[in-house]
Order: sequence, then C-alpha cells, then structure tokens
Amino acid sequence: SAVGLGSWCFHMTLKYEMQLLDELPMIYSCCVFVYCLYECFKYKNTVNYPLLFLLITYSFIVSIVYLNLKEPVFHQIMYGTLVSIIVLRSVYIVLWVYPWLRGLGYTSLTVFLMGFFLWNVDNIFCDRLRALREKMPPVVGAVTQFHAWWHILTGLGSYLHILLSLYTRTLFLKHRPKVKFVFGIWPVLLVEPPKKL
Repeated sequence: SAVGLGSWCFHMTLKYEMQLLDELPMIYSCCVFVYCLYECFKYKNTVNYPLLFLLITYSFIVSIVYLNLKEPVFHQIMYGTLVSIIVLRSVYIVLWVYPWLRGLGYTSLTVFLMGFFLWNVDNIFCDRLRALREKMPPVVGAVTQFHAWWHILTGLGSYLHILLSLYTRTLFLKHRPKVKFVFGIWPVLLVEPPKKL
C-alpha cells in the first residue's frame, strides 16, 4: 500500500519528492518479499537477523545513493536486482519444492515481467512514443500508454506472487490452501486448517 500511495502522490503532482515516495518503497517492499520467500520453509517463529540486517543495509545504501545521485537508471538496476533474487527463489520453489504451483508461479512471473518490459520500453522510447500517439486516434493512444500498463501488470503480478508466497507458506505448515476464483476471474486463497489426526 505504501508503493500505491507514493505512486498516487507522484502521478498527481509530478514532483521529485513525491517520486521518491513512489520509487523508494518499491525497494523496501521487494526486500520484504525477499525476506518472506527465504524464510517460508521454517516452523519456528524466529527472526533471521543476518538476512534482515543485509536487506535493511541494502535499502539504506540504495536510499542514500539514490538521494545523492538522482539517477533513475541506478534505481532501476537496484530494483531489478531484487526482482531477480525473487524470481530465482520462486523458480526454485516451483521447480523443486512444489512443482504443482508452476502455473501460478509462471503466471505471476510472466505478468510482472511484461509490465517491467513495458516500463523500460516507455522509459527508453518515451519521446518517440509520445510523438507517435499524437498521430493515433485517442482510444489507441490511451491503450498504448506503457507506463499505465506497467502499473496494471506489475500490480497484478505482485498480487499473484503474494498468493504464491502465501500458498507456499501455508502448505509448508501443513494447512490446506486452495486458489478459488471470485466471479470466475479473480484468484483468492482459501486456507483450511490442518487435518486433525
């Protein structure tokens, strides 16, 4: 929700300070994802202090460097690094731990990477795309706003990835998770308690 609020503030004002509220929480939320994915296969409710320290240090260093450098490419590389770590861990889970989750894992990954790809296309070719849209009918111009698709697709991909993470964790704890579709289209996770012996 911090990313959504920051993004809302930035896109309403287009001010640099609000841009930071959009971009830095992307780093922080990815660090939370990394922590959860690497801690999902344990029974005890303990804290992995070395990993926590590493992720907090990473967030702190990225924040300080980005505030001083003010270079969007730096943020994209740091964010892409975290996404790569999440992807590698997720691929490990769906290939070797719970292979029946491949459909959900690959769907979340594909949707997210499509958004990430369109975001980079929009960043690299922004001026050309803008000039091209001026020659198109308004409806076509509206649906070719790749930055908007970035928000839609990465939001959906992130949601599906949270679903995958929750499914993995609850399955490991011997619960009985099931993905159900609200109105036949929107996936939600229903979790039944473990069977009593």
